[in-house]
Amino acid sequence: MAHERFDYPQLTKFGVGLGLTLFAVGALGTIVAPSFVGPLPAWEESLLFDAEAIGVLLTLLSPFVFGILLPLTE
Repeated sequence: MAHERFDYPQLTKFGVGLGLTLFAVGALGTIVAPSFVGPLPAWEESLLFDAEAIGVLLTLLSPFVFGILLPLTE
């Protein structure tokens, strides 16, 4: 068997974990932060929304990319 360059299961877990963390930070920041600091500026709302969106994409795409696609190309 050829030497594997990457640990795909570990990369998959890391990608899903990072995606879930980004989503949680974005969602909690959108919900909880205004109650503590008042209304958020537009750039902060955009940043939190982008974190949620990137988190969802990363969570959904990591298993496909690191679990299926890249191991098949090796």
